[in-house]
Amino acid sequence: MRSATVADVVQAMDARFPPRLASDWDAVGLVCGDPHGSVRSVLFAVDPVLAVVDEAMLLGADMVITHHPLFLHGVHSVAATTHAGRVVHTLLTHGIALFAAHTNADHAVDGVSDALAATLGLVEVSPLAPLDEDPDLGTGRVGILPYPSSLEAFADLVATALPATHHGVRVAGRLDSQVSTVAVCGGSGDAFLAEAAAVADAYVTSDLRHHRALDHLAGGGCALLDVAHWAGEWPWLPVAARQLADDLAAAGATVITHVSSIPTDPWTAHRGAPTER
Repeated sequence: MRSATVADVVQAMDARFPPRLASDWDAVGLVCGDPHGSVRSVLFAVDPVLAVVDEAMLLGADMVITHHPLFLHGVHSVAATTHAGRVVHTLLTHGIALFAAHTNADHAVDGVSDALAATLGLVEVSPLAPLDEDPDLGTGRVGILPYPSSLEAFADLVATALPATHHGVRVAGRLDSQVSTVAVCGGSGDAFLAEAAAVADAYVTSDLRHHRALDHLAGGGCALLDVAHWAGEWPWLPVAARQLADDLAAAGATVITHVSSIPTDPWTAHRGAPTER
């Protein structure tokens, strides 16, 4: 087998997660790197931060693939006076390419929410908010637990199945209520509360806001489980890493894939109020 190139990796990722599926506000694809450059190993991570770039250098990776883009808006400078500028400079200095698959990986089959649903053991999974042009694609997923569970037991399952964070799992709803059908959305999902309320007993997502959650519950909506944004998207990384290695092997190229071991969740501590005063 021949060594892969940056262009090979881009082609394989675009085939799995077509850029046309990305939201119109998004910025996906190759951020920096020579398409003709050789790629022996790739590091997958959620966030394109300097700690991840340092990890790539330690691993000897030639390319980093992240879920979140480094730039979401147009820029006029990549000087090393900002965090994003320092990331670009460090990548270029060490010959490391950077690629982002964001909302296209959210909407595609075997994407971010599929990985989250699989991690939680859901079966008979389908899109929570299907795309008009293809109902097999879309945002979020809804599926069924193999066995009904109390909300309390399901929350424990979520906390155990996802990477540990200081955020943990916040729960809104009666802990003794029964959960059979579950909606999930990797990343920020409060835009899909209505869709979850219509089909699910519980909704697992991130970044739920106070007033949206209150209105949802007041309207009889399903139970809510708010997880750390990073933790809800991390399960996609090992899936995408395996897919890339397999897809390139099928095309006659070889690459070693790694999954970042660095938590990039921004919250570094949690303190609760004393239970007794």
